[in-house]
Amino acid sequence: VQLQASGGGLVQTGDSLRLSCAASGRTFSTGAMAWFRQAPGKEREFVAFITWSGGNQAYADSVKGRFTISRDNAKNTLSLQMNDLRPEDTAVYYCAASNSRSMRPSAYNYWGQGTQVTVSS
Repeated sequence: VQLQASGGGLVQTGDSLRLSCAASGRTFSTGAMAWFRQAPGKEREFVAFITWSGGNQAYADSVKGRFTISRDNAKNTLSLQMNDLRPEDTAVYYCAASNSRSMRPSAYNYWGQGTQVTVSS
């Protein structure tokens, strides 16, 4: 699976941004696709995942109610709609794919290159 993330940028507090991840190659009938993020000097942390069928989603508490993960299987794309952005959301955002559903980065075998999101106060 090859993943290509895009859509990052510089925004102000309270703004919205939509990230996209284009997937190509092998796909799985089970497991999940996810977004993780990594701020400077911090470990990579879970943001959200969605199962391949789209029937199940999970979010980190820090983004619940503000971010929405979705997928379009016909277009092989994963999206993350981010609303009410805060400075603490500043990070490099990565999309990832796995044949299992998990909040742990180690469970994901395939990663996109990352896209920078910067939220100014």
